[in-house]
Amino acid sequence: MSRRRTEPAAAAGVRAVAVFEAAKGVLVLVAGFGLLSLVHRDAQHVAETIVRHLHLNPARHYPRVFIEAAGRVSSSRLWMLAGGAFAYSLVRFVEAYGLWRLRAWAEWFAIIAGGLYLPVEVYELARRPTHVKAAILLGNLAVVAYLLYVRGTAHARYRPSDKMSSPPL
Repeated sequence: MSRRRTEPAAAAGVRAVAVFEAAKGVLVLVAGFGLLSLVHRDAQHVAETIVRHLHLNPARHYPRVFIEAAGRVSSSRLWMLAGGAFAYSLVRFVEAYGLWRLRAWAEWFAIIAGGLYLPVEVYELARRPTHVKAAILLGNLAVVAYLLYVRGTAHARYRPSDKMSSPPL
C-alpha cells in the first residue's frame, strides 16, 4: 500500500505545504509565460513601460539596472529562462501532488529541497539583513522542521491494523 494513514492534523499541515508548493509552481509558470511573451519583442521598451507604469524613476539604480538588463537579453536567452521556469514549476507541481496525496517520498523530497535553500538564505541574511530575508528563512525553516516532525512521527502514526503493509520510511 503506497498511501499511508495519518492523523487529520498532520494531513492538514502537509496539505497546507502542498498548497504553498503548488502556488509557487503557478507563480513561476506565469513568469515563464511572461518571459515567452517577450520573445521577438523589444524587451527594453517593455521594461521601460513597466517602470513608467509602476511610477518608478528610471534614473534610479534598480529601475535603470532592470531596463539595461532587458536591453541585453536575447530571444534564445528568454527561451532558456522560460524553459527553466517551466521545469521548476513542474517539480513544484509534482511535489505538491505527492504532498497532497500524503506520500512519504514527497515529504522527503520537500525536506531535501527546502534544506538546500537554507545555507543560501542564512548567507544572504548575514550578508545584508532585511525583514523579508528573515521571514523567508523562518518560513522555510518552519516548513522543513514541520515535515521532519511529520516524518519522525510516521512510525507512531502507523496502525498495525493495516494488514499487509509496513510503516512508511
